[in-house]
Amino acid sequence: MESFVKRSLLFDFYGELLTEHQKQIYQEIVFDDFSISEVARDEGISRQGVHDLMKRCDRILEDYESRLHLVEKFVGIRSRVDEILELTEGDASSADHNRGRMDKIRKIAQAIREEL
Repeated sequence: MESFVKRSLLFDFYGELLTEHQKQIYQEIVFDDFSISEVARDEGISRQGVHDLMKRCDRILEDYESRLHLVEKFVGIRSRVDEILELTEGDASSADHNRGRMDKIRKIAQAIREEL
């Protein structure tokens, strides 16, 4: 999984468990694409302090994932739903009795995907 996507998912699932200060700096670096120097200047701390805080946040988020596996489960479910959608697309022109079933499967899969 791409580093940015992985960090984004970890933050989405576990970000609320970080302190406000950790969340702010993490968001500035990961999502707002600020440099460590810019964040250090704005926060009045050293670049090393920002670097250490980012490493600590990554470790914290990874630790939660290693214990709870929520991101892993999410990615797995989403992948299976995508596979269902892909399979039902190919069968849309089959016999009428299968078409109704495929439409139901497609609707269920889309509903699950939207909830994720």
